[in-house]
Amino acid sequence: MVKGWPGWVGTFTGVVLITVAVLPLAALAVWALARRRSVTGTTPASAWRMSLAEVGIVYGTVPWVWMIMLPGAQAGAVPGRVSLVPLRDLLTILTDGRPLTATVQIVGNLLVFAALGLLAPLRFAALASVPRILALAAGCSALVETAQYVLQLDRVSSVDDVLLNAAGAGLAALASRRWWRPTAEAASDRPRSATAPVR
Repeated sequence: MVKGWPGWVGTFTGVVLITVAVLPLAALAVWALARRRSVTGTTPASAWRMSLAEVGIVYGTVPWVWMIMLPGAQAGAVPGRVSLVPLRDLLTILTDGRPLTATVQIVGNLLVFAALGLLAPLRFAALASVPRILALAAGCSALVETAQYVLQLDRVSSVDDVLLNAAGAGLAALASRRWWRPTAEAASDRPRSATAPVR
């Protein structure tokens, strides 16, 4: 076991405490980015929205990914494990007789990319679509699960984790849809330039 602060930050408690501790830095980053954008001519409302979305995506995603990448007790000593049968792990969790554990695991998986789903459509017009958010979150989740397997972190790389991660992002995108949908529709209704080629 690694002693001192390097070992401490590799724990669930350490991740939570560090996440809370850096909240003022995240707020400062939002302010600095918004101020810089305002100086370059961006309207204050747009500057704050874009800056808050960018920092929120990072601040709301990195701690969750960090937690699920924490090594297990036999990391490096056991080969990676894979579960590719959809819903098998989820049914096992739901029927193992520990409802609190099942709730924590399911809710935790739903939250991993929720910040991405909530804020990415507000920041990037190209992502202002629930199917695109689902695809992005599923791709990011698959990368994380692959990393768990390759790095032999003593964790199970499960397709159910990918499904739950993507579902959480999709639900979050639906929750913020009232704010990004008008912008996306306005962008799609914008007339093309007269010099643009007709396809």
